[in-house]
Amino acid sequence: MLELEKINTHYGSIQSLWDINLNIRKAEIVTILGSNGAGKSTLLNTISGIIRPTSGTITFEGNRIDTVMPHQIIELGLAQIPEGGRPFLDMSVQENLEMGAYPARAWRSQKDTLKEIYELFPRLKERAGQMARTLSGGEKQMLAIGRGLMSKPVFCMFDEPSYGLAPIIVSEVFQIIKKLRERGITIMLIEQNVKRALEIADRAYVLENGRITLQGPCQELMQSDHIRQAFLGI
Repeated sequence: MLELEKINTHYGSIQSLWDINLNIRKAEIVTILGSNGAGKSTLLNTISGIIRPTSGTITFEGNRIDTVMPHQIIELGLAQIPEGGRPFLDMSVQENLEMGAYPARAWRSQKDTLKEIYELFPRLKERAGQMARTLSGGEKQMLAIGRGLMSKPVFCMFDEPSYGLAPIIVSEVFQIIKKLRERGITIMLIEQNVKRALEIADRAYVLENGRITLQGPCQELMQSDHIRQAFLGI
């Protein structure tokens, strides 16, 4: 569904990603593991078109996307859920959700999609008229997921969805990610909670200093001495 071939990305003269080769199949959950500064968010921003790769190709469902604009990538069905939610703070919950439906194909069915979002997140329905700035951290994360789903994606990229959340909310967020996969949505997950990420995902890539150093099925990687020592503290 998604394939990256020899992707290199720079910030000015500084190279952040080095020869990234990566592929994700339909309805998989694939997690990207790495410490802070490893290049994980840069990878997501490169895929979604926010940052242009300096070389290499990115193909999504047969379409090359490394040369097109971010809004065109969203139209193809790829959504990015940012770290911390980043809602429009001075807009209501419902207005934030409606903003997510701006792609033409999503706008036509926004009312039906909004009902689905409220069924998935009853708490957002309760707070539909509240300003986003009044929400808790967990509610802002739910709003970010809901806003992303309003664009009717077939592929969702999550950037640290559990960051700063209470454990009970973290469990809720991971359950939602599993539900999305059951609905046929493909998931790319960047997550500092390595144990939870490996439990929920099918496969993982390890990104270190902008390079992929390890990859494979999650069950195998959980037995890797490197993973256990570097990420699981075992």
